Amino acid sequence: MDLSSTFVLLLVTLIVIGVLKIISVLHHAFFYWKNKGLPYMPDSFSSFLMNWKVVLGYTTFSDYCQYMYSYFPNAKYIGIVDFVTPGVLLRDPKLIKEIMVRDFEHFPDHRPVFDESVDPLFSKSLSALRGDRWREMRNILSPSFTASKMKFIFELISKCSRDFVNYLVDHPELCQAIETKGAFRRYATDVIATTAFGINVNSMKDRDNEFYVRGVEATKFPTGVLIMIKFIFIKSCPRLAKSLGMSFFPPATLKFFMKIVGETVKAREEQGIVRPDMIHLLLQARNKENASTHKMALMDIVSQAFIFFLAGFETFSTLISFVAHELAVNQDIQDRLREEIQQYLTKENGEISYESLSKMTYMDMVVSEALRKYPPVIFLDRVCTKKYELPPAQPGYKNVIIEPDNVLLFPAYALHHDSKYFPNPSKFDPERFSEQNKDNILPYSYLPFGEGPRKCIGNRFALMETKILIARLLQKFTLKTTEKTVEPIVFSKNEFSLHPVNGFWISLEKRET
Repeated sequence: MDLSSTFVLLLVTLIVIGVLKIISVLHHAFFYWKNKGLPYMPDSFSSFLMNWKVVLGYTTFSDYCQYMYSYFPNAKYIGIVDFVTPGVLLRDPKLIKEIMVRDFEHFPDHRPVFDESVDPLFSKSLSALRGDRWREMRNILSPSFTASKMKFIFELISKCSRDFVNYLVDHPELCQAIETKGAFRRYATDVIATTAFGINVNSMKDRDNEFYVRGVEATKFPTGVLIMIKFIFIKSCPRLAKSLGMSFFPPATLKFFMKIVGETVKAREEQGIVRPDMIHLLLQARNKENASTHKMALMDIVSQAFIFFLAGFETFSTLISFVAHELAVNQDIQDRLREEIQQYLTKENGEISYESLSKMTYMDMVVSEALRKYPPVIFLDRVCTKKYELPPAQPGYKNVIIEPDNVLLFPAYALHHDSKYFPNPSKFDPERFSEQNKDNILPYSYLPFGEGPRKCIGNRFALMETKILIARLLQKFTLKTTEKTVEPIVFSKNEFSLHPVNGFWISLEKRET
């Protein structure tokens, strides 16, 4: 047999082995829940196909969430296939509470995303850490986000919001039709630069500052099949991915954050600078002997700073863009909110204080409703670490044992749009969260930031920076729709979070004050 024939035979053998392996994995995934005896997507194949419809851009991620959630409308949970991994989709708020809170020790972690050696920037961050390392880091960072710390950094955020709005007042040409996501990203950049890094940036004036550029770079992913192939490859073959120099986030992003955090740490240690922010708390923990079982390195500090930046840059800017859109579309809601803001401005000589902002009940109702209609994350997740027994999914079924490494998904978007919990869910109605009505909301049917010990640590921060900017915008402008505004919003099929097809467009009409 010549060399070419040997090569062909070897290639065919490898292909056959690969195909058989794929068939074996798919067979296991498709029949896993059938053998367990619980409601599952019909032979799970449709669930598998829906995964790829999302990846290929044939349907939105929110529609995929709704599709699975609605398939068994009376079940507490159903079996699904998350690409090729068996998973459980929980539909019952009472059961969600038990898993997120009461029985948290069985489900303490999120799904692993990347190997630390391939993408340490994300893998060492609080959201990705697991087990004891997560607990240690959570305990270190929690003091950064208490009510007292929020009050302290309020003035820093307030200044950023004032500078941002004043820039728009001075540049009316930008306000005739403004893509708010891009603009609010600049505000988010300024807020995080000053509150986390102690660096003053004005991204509206200095439009190409490196903080902003790196934020855009870190969140500019390829869409569809390309990102999924890259994601699967890095996750499945971390050593090969590392040897090829592959990472999910651009190497320049890691280099920038290593540099900026390294310089900040060096300056603080050499000059004795004390600033009650995230980096200060991390430095305190690093400098304590036996402060934790895991010795904290510079990379650990960089990772926390990066994930804080990323969440603020992307998640916050999306939230406030949805709030602005709904206020532009619903002028009656905007007028009522402005009236509340003006009442407090009158009491405090035209300025907004931390105390007055916290007392704005209608503001809280508006932002809460935006988080209901447009949750930051479509699915929340947990991984089982200890065997757990679920009650019957519905009458006629038996209890089901969840094994370690099984994934549980909580469909936040679908719960928020279930008319059983939120009547007329497509309507933007802040009255759902009024003092009279909010107690009628079934606990754990509303999950904008998650719940339990894994609840988003920065939710107070995100709410505060959203509310202060909305207050200042409504003080100076009337938010209006333009011919580019699309209502109802049409979500992009190329995003894994909620985002309009052509962006967020409104106009800002200057008010006489």
